[in-house]
Amino acid sequence: MVDVTEKEMDNPTFKSDTVLSDVHLHCPNKRHLMVRLNAVGQPVFRSYFKILWNTEDLPSEKRVREATTEREHHYRSGDELCDQDRNNEKKERGLNSEGVEALLDDDGDLEVVRRPRSASDLEAEDILRDRVYPVILMKGKDDAFEDEEQECTCSDVVKIEHTMATPLEDVGKQVWRAAFLLADYILFKRDTFRCCLVLELGGGTGITSIIMGTVAKRVYCTDVGDDLLTMCEQNIALNKHLMEPGRGEVKVKELDWLKDEFCTDPEAPYSWSEEEIADLHDHCTVIMAADVFYDDDLTDALFRMLYRITHNLRNSCTVYLALEKRLNFTLRHMDVTCEAYSHFRNTLNDLESLQDRKMKYTVEPIKLDFCQFLVYERIEQL
Repeated sequence: MVDVTEKEMDNPTFKSDTVLSDVHLHCPNKRHLMVRLNAVGQPVFRSYFKILWNTEDLPSEKRVREATTEREHHYRSGDELCDQDRNNEKKERGLNSEGVEALLDDDGDLEVVRRPRSASDLEAEDILRDRVYPVILMKGKDDAFEDEEQECTCSDVVKIEHTMATPLEDVGKQVWRAAFLLADYILFKRDTFRCCLVLELGGGTGITSIIMGTVAKRVYCTDVGDDLLTMCEQNIALNKHLMEPGRGEVKVKELDWLKDEFCTDPEAPYSWSEEEIADLHDHCTVIMAADVFYDDDLTDALFRMLYRITHNLRNSCTVYLALEKRLNFTLRHMDVTCEAYSHFRNTLNDLESLQDRKMKYTVEPIKLDFCQFLVYERIEQL
């Protein structure tokens, strides 16, 4: 939903009420069960994401290409017949060879002729994206989870509670593609992260920290907002079955990028102890963040927080940033642009060129040719 307001005739302002992630639309044969309403009345769903160690189970690009090729061949094979039918129709209606008049209906409106959809079209669509039908649990119907729980107790299924549509300020309660991308990289480079101490900025539902917790020694999953952090903690509890005994500890903590200090208030539910802050500074070697670059002010705040944290680390640290370049039409440019991504890149360049006697940052892009272990669309904009 989009609300359009116009303060001045030449200064229209667009405000988005609802933001929707489409990750949950690409989960074949999985039900999305509404388990409760959160503290602000938003429906919370529980989804199951299977880790495909045998990546042949994924809808491969080869299968998609074959389906697409078959579809195109079907179109081409039917072109001669269609063209012949069109020529006969033109002769009957007295149209010229270019068929300009055929684009208008009896009322003079533009008429769009579409090719008939074939079975191969539907097959290709099913490979690319399966239909999902969320199931809403009614009061007293909790046993609807029984079969699902029995199917999802194995060690290769991630259980995540999340929302499906929220206002912009609550997007952390949804699951986003860049989180899956970063999770894929963690699973692909397991030995790189083994026994590390990791900090995640903007952890959201916690799915990336959960995957990291399967190999790392300890993960501090951070975000802001008690309702979101409670959801994140619930997800970590749901996935204890993935953690190796004696390892894989995931701690949920508050970390507000707009504040200069860690929250150490003992009355706050997700505050830091002095020992935990010291542990982070003494042992952290990996920082990660996924899909947190959508607002310029928050991007600036994140990089300031990133600088403050890395400046206090005892060891050198690698930061992994995953994001999706989202294209939007802007009236200012009268074009489709990627302003949030452009601001991110500019800020990242500023960090790399920072002249600091104690700190030096280098930036290296990672090619997306590593294996895919989770079912989602690894689009070009990731």
